Amino acid sequence: MISEKPVPASRAGRLMQMGRLAGGLAGGMLGAGLRQVAAGNLPTMGDMLLTPANATRLTNRLSEMRGAAMKVGQLLSMESNDLLPPQLTEILARLRQDAHAMPIGQVDAVLTKAWGESWQDRFSRFVFTPLAAASIGQVHEAMTVDGHHLAIKIQYPGIRQSIDSDVDNVAGLLSLFNMVPAETLRPLLQEAKIQLHAEADYLAEAQHLEAFAEHLAGDDGFVVPRVHAELTTGDVLAMEFMAGEPIEKIAGHSQQQRDRLATRLLELSLRELFNWGLVQTDPNYANFLYQQNQDRIVLLDFGAARCYNQQRRNALGRLMLAGMQDDMVMLKQAAVEVGYLGDSDAPAYVEAIIQLLSMATEPARVTEGFDFTTNDLSQRMSQLLFKLRMENRLWRMPPPDILFLHRKLGGMYMLCAKMQARVDVGKLVEQYARPYSSI
Repeated sequence: MISEKPVPASRAGRLMQMGRLAGGLAGGMLGAGLRQVAAGNLPTMGDMLLTPANATRLTNRLSEMRGAAMKVGQLLSMESNDLLPPQLTEILARLRQDAHAMPIGQVDAVLTKAWGESWQDRFSRFVFTPLAAASIGQVHEAMTVDGHHLAIKIQYPGIRQSIDSDVDNVAGLLSLFNMVPAETLRPLLQEAKIQLHAEADYLAEAQHLEAFAEHLAGDDGFVVPRVHAELTTGDVLAMEFMAGEPIEKIAGHSQQQRDRLATRLLELSLRELFNWGLVQTDPNYANFLYQQNQDRIVLLDFGAARCYNQQRRNALGRLMLAGMQDDMVMLKQAAVEVGYLGDSDAPAYVEAIIQLLSMATEPARVTEGFDFTTNDLSQRMSQLLFKLRMENRLWRMPPPDILFLHRKLGGMYMLCAKMQARVDVGKLVEQYARPYSSI
C-alpha cells in the first residue's frame, strides 16, 4: 500500500523541509551522543549520526519531498556504496523502493492545470490510487470514454523548477554532517541534475517512447506502450496500459527460459548502444514486464534515455572487443578514448584502471556462457574499486555519459543475476561491438 503525502511544490517549502531535516538530524545526534557518554562510551560522529531514529528521519523526509532530493539519495546508494558507511548505504537504499503518493486533491490540481476543469469527463474510469510512485512522478490507471486503456504518468508539482536548488540543498546537508566525501559528491550531484532535468521532460520521454517503438517494429520479443498524444503534456504522459509479470519473478521458470530472456535483454542493451545510439539508462526492475502468453518483454519508462554519438560508440566497441580478447594494449588505447585515462596518469593508476576494465569485461571471455548466479565478479570489482579509490588521491569519475552506461550495464548484470541466468556474453559482444571496433 502506497502512503499519501502532499508534495512540497514551492522552493521555499522545500527549503523549509531541508531545514527541518537538518535540525532533526542534529537533535538526534545530540541525543545519541549524550546517551553514549552517560553509558561511559566515547561516541564517533558516525555513531551519533547514523542511529535508527536518524535513519528514519532521513529516509522519511527525502521520500516525502521526492524530486531531486529523493533522486540524490537513490544515486548515492547505487554509485557510492564502496565509499559510504554501510549504515548510510542501507538507509539510502530504502529510497529505491519507498515513495509516497500525492493526495487526490493534488492529483486533481495537476490534471486540472494540464487538461482543464472538466478533465474527468474524458474518462469512464480513473483510478486515483497510483500503480506506482517514484521520485518525480506517479502512475495511474484509467479508461477513456472512447475505450482507450491508459497508464497516466503525472509529474509532482514544482519538481522541474526545484531540481537544481534541491540537489544543492541535499549536497549542503550531506557536507554539513560529513556524510559523504566531497570528491564523491561533485560528479554525482552534477549527474543528478542532468538526469532529473531529462526525466522531468515528459514530451521528450514521449519522443523516446516513439523512437523505441520504431526501432523495435517487427521484433516480436519486445513491446513498448503507444503514446496517447492527445492527453500528453510536459507534466503528464499518457500511454497505452501494459500488463505483465515483473521480470525478476521469472526466476521460478525453467533454466532454458531464464537464459533465453536474459540473453534477449542483454542483446537489447547492445542494440541500443551500438545499432541505435539511444540507450534507456534506468535499469530499475520495474521497467521490465514479461507477458508469458505472447512471450514478449514490455519496456517501460524512457525518461532517462540518452543518446551516444558515433565516435563514442566506436570507442566503446573497441573497449569491449579489447576486453573480450584480453588485449591489454588495445584496452589501454580504448580506455584513453573513452575517458577512463588521461595522458598524465601515473603508471600505477593506469595499471589499476586496466585491471578494473579487464575484470569488467570478464563475462565476454567465458566461452561456455557466463553464469550470473554463481559468479563473484561484482564483489571482486567492488573490492578493487574501493582499493583504487582509497589509494589514488587523483581518482576521477568517468565522463557523465559513461556513468549512465555503467548504471545500465551494471543494472542488467544484477537483473540477470536475479533471473539466475546463464548468457553467452562473448557471442553478443562479437556480434554487436566488433563492427564498431575497427571504425
